Amino acid sequence: MRRIRLTLEYDGTDFSGWQVQPDKRTVQGVVQESLSQMMGSQIRVVGSGRTDAGVHALNQVAHADVTRDIPAVNIMMGLNSSLPRDVRVVNCQDAPGTFHAQRSATGKTYRYTILNVPRPTALDRHRVWHIRQPLDLSAMIEGATHLRGKHDFAAFKSAGDEKTSVRDLRILEISRAGSHLVLTYEANGFLKHMVRNITGALVEVGQGRLKPWEIKRLLDSGSRENAPKKAPPQGLALIQVTY
Repeated sequence: MRRIRLTLEYDGTDFSGWQVQPDKRTVQGVVQESLSQMMGSQIRVVGSGRTDAGVHALNQVAHADVTRDIPAVNIMMGLNSSLPRDVRVVNCQDAPGTFHAQRSATGKTYRYTILNVPRPTALDRHRVWHIRQPLDLSAMIEGATHLRGKHDFAAFKSAGDEKTSVRDLRILEISRAGSHLVLTYEANGFLKHMVRNITGALVEVGQGRLKPWEIKRLLDSGSRENAPKKAPPQGLALIQVTY
C-alpha cells in the first residue's frame, strides 16, 4: 500500500457535508468513489475533519492508501476528470505512512464572510451571510477579545463526542472589506459548529443585542443555554490546514 496526500477545493452548497452518509451526497463520498474506480478497489479517504452541509473549502486535506503505482500528478489529473465540477483536487503528492490528515494536523484556519448591505446578492448568495442591518464593527472586535487564547469553548459547541472542549483560539480577527465583514479564525482545532456559534454571538453584539462583555459571560458559563443562534453555513470556508 502507498499513502497519498490530497488537497481539495469544493463548493459545499450541494453537499450534505464532508462525511459519508447513507443516501446523501457528500464530499468524502464522491472522492472515494472516483478514487476507487481509478484504483480498481475500494479506497477510503480520510479528511482533516468534517465540514457541515453548505460549508466550503479552499484547502481541505485528506489522505488515502492506494494500490496502484500511478504518479501523484496523474492521480490528480484523473480525479479532476471524473469528479463533479463542485470538487477539485488542487494538489496530490506521496506521503509517508505515518502521515494522517486528521491526527497530524496542528491547526486550521476558517474564514466567515458577511455581506452587510441592504441589498441581497444573487451571485454570492451561497458564499455569504447577508445581514441588512448595519453592524457595529468596533463592538464586535471588542467582543472578540474575550475569546482569543486557550479556553473551554463548551458554550460555543454543538452536541458532539469530543473528549475535551478546550481549544486554543490563536487568531480571531474581524475586518471590513467594502460591503463585507470578514472573520478569520485560527486554532489548534475546532469543536462542532464552534466557528458558526461564535460568529452568531458576535453578530448579536454588532446588532446591539448583546454587550461585548457578555461574550465573556457566555464563555464562562460553559453552556449553550440561552446562547445566540449559530450563523448559517454558507458564509463559512475552510481556508488552511497546518501540519
